[in-house]
Amino acid sequence: MNKQLRLPKFSIGVGDRFAHQAKAQLKACVNAGEAGIDVVPVWNKSNREHLIIGSEPLQTRAAADAAVKELGWVKPYFLDADHINEKTVERFIQPCDFFTLDVADLIGEAARPADVAAFVRRHQELVGAVTITNIAEPFQTDKGFVEGVANKFLAAIQHAGEIYRLLVEKKGEGNFVPEISMDETDSPQTPLELLIILAAIVDQNIPIQTVAPKFTGRFNKGVDYAGDVMQFSKEFEEDLATIAFAIKTYDLPDNLKLSIHSGSDKFSIYKAIHAGIKKFDAGVHLKTAGTTWLEEVIGLAESGGPGLEIAKEIYGGAYAHREELCAPYAAVIDIHPTKLPMPDKVNEWTSEQFTSTLRHDPGNSSYNESFRQLLHVGFKVAAKMGNRYLMALEANEEVIAKNVTENLFIRHIKPVFLGV
Repeated sequence: MNKQLRLPKFSIGVGDRFAHQAKAQLKACVNAGEAGIDVVPVWNKSNREHLIIGSEPLQTRAAADAAVKELGWVKPYFLDADHINEKTVERFIQPCDFFTLDVADLIGEAARPADVAAFVRRHQELVGAVTITNIAEPFQTDKGFVEGVANKFLAAIQHAGEIYRLLVEKKGEGNFVPEISMDETDSPQTPLELLIILAAIVDQNIPIQTVAPKFTGRFNKGVDYAGDVMQFSKEFEEDLATIAFAIKTYDLPDNLKLSIHSGSDKFSIYKAIHAGIKKFDAGVHLKTAGTTWLEEVIGLAESGGPGLEIAKEIYGGAYAHREELCAPYAAVIDIHPTKLPMPDKVNEWTSEQFTSTLRHDPGNSSYNESFRQLLHVGFKVAAKMGNRYLMALEANEEVIAKNVTENLFIRHIKPVFLGV
């Protein structure tokens, strides 16, 4: 594989929808360094989010660059073209140096029979007994099994190859970090399926540095993991073993690591993630961590007065348009309408009542997952406020920045990367 711009061992994907919290987010990474661990930021914002807010990737780059300059950050940092495909990639090419190739829509699309047959011929090592170091039992396969997995994923990987080659043409080889996202599919990939996927990626000459497989359980936006933590731990460690094996077998980049998508606030699996990366001396990319947009709303509510009124107004708008706001995120939210308080009731709340309901603290009896998830997808309401919302962020910068930094460092970085 050709040498690429290199993503360090530990990285954290941070969203900044309104491009006002880059400095506060970066401060969490500064704090990590002072605590003895290097964690580099990868700012990410999807094409859908840019369209809703009316922003451009260049604005995200400008905010990141300004934060880096102000804090004197000398370590790497990246800007992720989040979940791009051939239709959306163009606007991200110039400002971004990390590209998440999202081919989920093509998973399961039948590949050309000749391509499947050629894949199996190239990869006879996948037929029969396949022994992966640090996985107890060898896998037993036959030609039909490998053909079936290849038929499910090959068209998607070939499409990723097309996007990758377009990026090489536009940006030059080695000037960006490629990630492939395979997480938005029906069921978790087994270690053997992941190995077959990685073999297909090698055939496309994509020097990926992170891969996002599907894990068991639900990774809903902004709330804790919903699933069997022990099963997740098993899958995570088996995937780490598979990646280590694939690096040696297929000469993949030696910094290839797992990417955990929708990693925001998955507190119950953070211990398992830390244990796995420590056991395997592996890296990890925790993506969309920190739930920054919600920390903005919490900070506005904490500030009282006009800030609290804006927070309440955002909830009211989100409640009124909940079907429209939730539709694009249906696969990654689980909102119970009967658990949503009526806006008239919320309008009577104090700052403490609002923040206690919104802040992700399962030990607080007021915490409401449905309320939190609705506001998570309700940023369109704030976007429609335009400068009024942005001016409120600036007027309450101190309290919001404190929330953003502490949330990202204490509740995400410390448990995942420091094991604290």
